[in-house]
Amino acid sequence: MTDQTEPSVVYDAGDGYAKLTLNRPKTLNAFTPDMHAGLMGGLARAEADPACRAVLITGSGRGFCAGQDLRDRDPRKMDGPPDLSDSVGRYYNTLVRRIREFDKPVTCAVNGVAAGAGIGIALACDITLAGEDAPLAIGFSRIGLVPDAGTSWTLTRRLGEARAMGLALTGGRLSGREAADWGLIWRAVPGEDLATEAENLTAQLARGPAQALRLTRNAIRAAADQPLDDQLELERGYQGQAGRSPDYAEGVLAFLEKRKPCFAGAHDEAEHSK
Repeated sequence: MTDQTEPSVVYDAGDGYAKLTLNRPKTLNAFTPDMHAGLMGGLARAEADPACRAVLITGSGRGFCAGQDLRDRDPRKMDGPPDLSDSVGRYYNTLVRRIREFDKPVTCAVNGVAAGAGIGIALACDITLAGEDAPLAIGFSRIGLVPDAGTSWTLTRRLGEARAMGLALTGGRLSGREAADWGLIWRAVPGEDLATEAENLTAQLARGPAQALRLTRNAIRAAADQPLDDQLELERGYQGQAGRSPDYAEGVLAFLEKRKPCFAGAHDEAEHSK
């Protein structure tokens, strides 16, 4: 069996969440238009499935994603320079926005090398785990490019300008352990434990209060660009919505009855659209 005869993204459903596995292991899951389509299709399928309440993105083989498949960009086989602004806008920007705006929690398990746009996709997710020794290579400058797939935005906000600049200009790399120590990702775990931990985490989110998790994601993302007074008002409005959810009543009852809550995740669709 080869990469060409298998789907470039494998969709698995179970335990309340969907797992999307990048599946071009012979190329370290490098991106092609087909893989972009597979990820977008998998996200659409997960969003439309009421039984799916979270998504996990990971890779097959020994890598997570090596970025763009450069075999599609061989200068010897092209009539002239490519318009990379077109492909970035059409594929990577669309995918990053889709993940960031997705209506359910999205986790990522970086199971091996993540390079270039592969890092951008991993960091677009809500929670990113990585194997302790998984290399995260910025790499763009090494082939004469600038960071894309949101990488310049995420690196700067999570690491600060000094570290973001150093990594981007030198095309540097971090191990999963270093990325966690620097605050770039949430946690690094031993490679042999990564799949189990990521699946357990995603299943936990799938069992959580759906509306509260969605509002929490929105609040955390808004906080980076808002003054405190605006954020306080945002929290006030969101808490009003959360307090009207059946999940809040269930959470309080579970606390008073000294048991684990069983969240239904139901919420008012009118409020959901706000």
